[in-house]
Amino acid sequence: MAEVVNMPRLSDTMEEGVVAKWLKKKGDKVEEGDILAEIETDKATMEFESFYDGTLLHIGIEEGDGAPVDSLLAIIGEEGEDISNLIKEAESKENNSEKEESSDDKKEEDDTNDDSEDSGEMPEGVEVVTMPRLSDTMEEGTVASWLKKKGDKVEEGDILAEIETDKATMEFESFYDGTLLHIGIEEGGSAPVDDVLAIIGPEGTDVDAVLKKIKSGDSSADSSKGESSKTKETSKDDINQSESSPSEALETADGERIFASPLARKMAEEKGYDLAQIKGSGENGRVVKKDIENYTPQQDKPTEKPKSEDTKQSTQPVEVYKPVGEEQFEEVKNSQMRKTIAKRLAESKFNAPHYYLDIEVDMDNAMDSRQQINEIPDTKISFNDLVIKASAMALRKHPQVNSQWQGDVTKIAKHIHIGVAVAVEEGLVVPVLEFTDQQSLTQIGQNVKSLATKARDKKLQPDEMEGSTFTVSNLGMFGITEFTSIINQPNSAILSVGVIVEKPVVKNGEIVVGHTMKLTLACDHRTVDGATGAKFLQTLKTYIENPVTMLA
Repeated sequence: MAEVVNMPRLSDTMEEGVVAKWLKKKGDKVEEGDILAEIETDKATMEFESFYDGTLLHIGIEEGDGAPVDSLLAIIGEEGEDISNLIKEAESKENNSEKEESSDDKKEEDDTNDDSEDSGEMPEGVEVVTMPRLSDTMEEGTVASWLKKKGDKVEEGDILAEIETDKATMEFESFYDGTLLHIGIEEGGSAPVDDVLAIIGPEGTDVDAVLKKIKSGDSSADSSKGESSKTKETSKDDINQSESSPSEALETADGERIFASPLARKMAEEKGYDLAQIKGSGENGRVVKKDIENYTPQQDKPTEKPKSEDTKQSTQPVEVYKPVGEEQFEEVKNSQMRKTIAKRLAESKFNAPHYYLDIEVDMDNAMDSRQQINEIPDTKISFNDLVIKASAMALRKHPQVNSQWQGDVTKIAKHIHIGVAVAVEEGLVVPVLEFTDQQSLTQIGQNVKSLATKARDKKLQPDEMEGSTFTVSNLGMFGITEFTSIINQPNSAILSVGVIVEKPVVKNGEIVVGHTMKLTLACDHRTVDGATGAKFLQTLKTYIENPVTMLA
């Protein structure tokens, strides 16, 4: 069935919106959560997402055009579905709305003189924030949590609260600067769209006077919106009243009233939960979203099949152990480093078309060579140092792997700077070995150890983590045999190194005990073709299996 998507009210003062850009075009498939368009309000340009799955059958407002809130924005439904009646209904509704607005404007003009003497003006700098319409079907909202508390300083763009609609929980940001003077709807409380959510203004403002003005006289601002959306002071009594309304309160078979937010009711219905069995954490025991998410339904006892008398006598009842515990989570605030890592890895994975090549390397010669080198006084190298050196020499022979995608051009680096992934407490950092191909094995070993120590002590300088042209990530020390990595942008490739494994291998037609190591190369297909990546791995394998060639 086709769904009509109307122009949403994306800010508390928004009366109309302009479609700045469509992210989907007519005929496109749309999934719930996809961004449909960028909509320009009176304060900002915001992304507007779809709440439906289907095909975009109709676009009611073209790019650059504006329309009042609740005007027909789009229709989403099944491909080929007849939507002519929906379009006619929307056009008829808009025409009637225009006539009503004209009549209301005239009435407002007639009443202006009477109201002006009584209403007065709002104190300078004071802004009344009302419950926003965050979806096209939203009639009321529930405050899931406040991110600011009374008395806090607020800047434009700060997240004030998380608002629970009938479809999702969304962050609501402030469009004003000032102090949060009043909270009209407490956490867990609900109110219709346009009810007072908060008041922001200069510190020291007489809030009681503002609330009195809203409650008693400010109908001049509300009359244009119609009787159903009159602004009123939202107090605990108002919350209790809204909770007991038919749309909010349900009754059990015993006549007991159950209070639940719209989203909680919808989630419970979808999951098949009985709201009467769920303890609400909201105000006055109201069931909210997190109560549904944290609820674990009790398992019903299975219905036993009829048994014969002999079977009943011989079968002993089996006690079923049911563990009892409390589900708990610990919230750990993400550090700036963790946020940056997440952002860059996501950008790399989504923007660069990754593909992966695997190869298995015979490590017997490498193990013998390392042992001989480490017998030299004051010399200590690791298998990772061997891999880094071999990678640098292989890059010299296959420069296309040592490249960067830049849109119109591909930059092939003439220098070789290898990044070495190091795990630290807060994430992953990649210090860089500059001009790696010019360093000996012992120099690589010393420099890697120094950089890793600085990384773990949080003493790495920004310039020591910049400029890599290729990256090596080794998890062999953790016993990982094989894995894939996300490319460290703007590199074109990253090498994943596994543990050395002792296993049966075939040499000279005989099965003997050998040692192998798996390498996985992740490549950006925009710059490195499959054949290029394969040739690079072949060269790398030759160097590692014959370390003497790296000493020449």
